[in-house]
Amino acid sequence: MSQRTRLTPEQRREQLLDLGIRLFANHSLDEISIDVVAREAGISRGLLYHYFGDKMAFREAVVRRAADALVAQTAPPETGEPVERLLASMTAYVDFVDANYEGYVSMVRGAASDPVLRQIYDDAFGALGARIFKADVDFVSDTPAARLIVRGWQAMSEELVLSWKADPAGLSREELLELLAGSLPVLLELLGSGEL
Repeated sequence: MSQRTRLTPEQRREQLLDLGIRLFANHSLDEISIDVVAREAGISRGLLYHYFGDKMAFREAVVRRAADALVAQTAPPETGEPVERLLASMTAYVDFVDANYEGYVSMVRGAASDPVLRQIYDDAFGALGARIFKADVDFVSDTPAARLIVRGWQAMSEELVLSWKADPAGLSREELLELLAGSLPVLLELLGSGEL
């Protein structure tokens, strides 16, 4: 018989969050119930409540961890041409969505009805957009109009990736990535040319 290792409260909380992230990859947030998490972790439901208070607090902690992972995993390389760096970042974004599709879709959709999830989503979305202005100051001027264009491009990119994952419509992964990375410079060029 193996002995169980007693975890510190912080270790146990981290273990539960790690489990939540693993479940997030293939399940919607609504499917990640307290019963499922407790069963998978080999703990009582009460212990989960002890660490997180309620299901919503656990759900919010998992979404925050997933959003932080998204921002970290999509960080562009520190060197290279702006479009190459953007392509690397978008490749990482598609990889993240691909690996966490069910959870990511429910996070995006759930943000519409839950103010805390909305704030977590907005923070991550904002961080992803802000890095375009910080990383490549020669690529885009930080103006209100450019920020509007980048935010719209982000929304289009997110919807394209989610729709493509559900039904590629004959578009290869490489074509999708070229479209995503190539469209932002075109939009910004139109803004700069005064044609908008």
